[in-house]
Amino acid sequence: MTLYLRHYWKDERLSFPSKHNKSMTFDGRLVKKIWVPDVFFVHSKRSFIHDTTTENIMIRVYPDGHVLYSLRVTVTSACNMDFSRFPLDTQTCTLELESYAYTDEDLMLYWKSGDESLSTDDKISLSQFLIQKFHTTSRLAFYSSTGWYNRLYINFTLRRHIFFFLLQTYFPATLMVMLSWVSFWIDRRAVPARVSLGITTVLTMSTIITGVNASMPRVSYIKAVDIYLWVSFVFVFLSVLEYAAVNYLTTVHDGTDRKLRQKTLPGTCDISSMRTMMLNEAYGRPESNGLAGYTQTTVSSEEPAEKQDPMAVCLSIGPEVKGAKKRTLRGLRIIQNTHAIDAYSRMIFPGAFIFFNLIYWSVYL
Repeated sequence: MTLYLRHYWKDERLSFPSKHNKSMTFDGRLVKKIWVPDVFFVHSKRSFIHDTTTENIMIRVYPDGHVLYSLRVTVTSACNMDFSRFPLDTQTCTLELESYAYTDEDLMLYWKSGDESLSTDDKISLSQFLIQKFHTTSRLAFYSSTGWYNRLYINFTLRRHIFFFLLQTYFPATLMVMLSWVSFWIDRRAVPARVSLGITTVLTMSTIITGVNASMPRVSYIKAVDIYLWVSFVFVFLSVLEYAAVNYLTTVHDGTDRKLRQKTLPGTCDISSMRTMMLNEAYGRPESNGLAGYTQTTVSSEEPAEKQDPMAVCLSIGPEVKGAKKRTLRGLRIIQNTHAIDAYSRMIFPGAFIFFNLIYWSVYL
């Protein structure tokens, strides 16, 4: 940050008589000739005083010895941040000022007007943060080798803008999860369509996770965005596993049906036995010109007990076999009914994802 750092103190050695009680203003060349506070920025990585076109330093001395010492400084300071709620986090950064040489017995530092000592431009805005508030504090800092020092603090409360991350991270991840649900409405026989859709969503989620982590701070703990992205990845991956289960159960079910159709059950007649019965009936029927009366009498007398259509026998067994097959597979009907798995997934996956979003946003917002 770039700031104007202004010091106020009274040095009676600099007092002078004045009829109109007017102050005298000097530039930075007077700094080396008088005493000035040796204030520095604690935890500063880099700081400098602007010197274009000359050093941006001003000293104003009043007749009673009061001094105003102002300088324009740019400071790059460290800020300890907790990214466990990133990007829904609020950070508090401090800028610390302290005398380097004078202890609290020699020099007392304090804010002139408390929080009113800080003034900022209303037009200041940050790309990622919103400055919610700032306040001042002061306390003593102890060094084991030198003693106690007065330290002044400027505390900034920064809230991160979330809209950028909603567009770049949360919306794409949510859309990929919703896109993976489309496979539940595609016919289970369309293997290329469902497999390609599942693999595409998985790879896209992997790309989103890699891209987001590349632009984020590398920390050893889990961030809020990591939870959302990895849960979304799990939902996409489970949709692929769902079709793997559907395809496997479909294959097993079709194989079982094929074996049952090929197997001849007891009590049924096959085509060869039917053909033999029909040929025996054709050769055993007498001609109409010889022994017609005897033949007609014999057949009519034995008709109630022996005359029966062989095809009717075979067809009458069919429903009983089919019922036995249904009773055998009744226990696995829901598992092997792949349409039911897809139907359940259409409700379970969206419901679970909506429930996760409700918990996630209620916790982190």
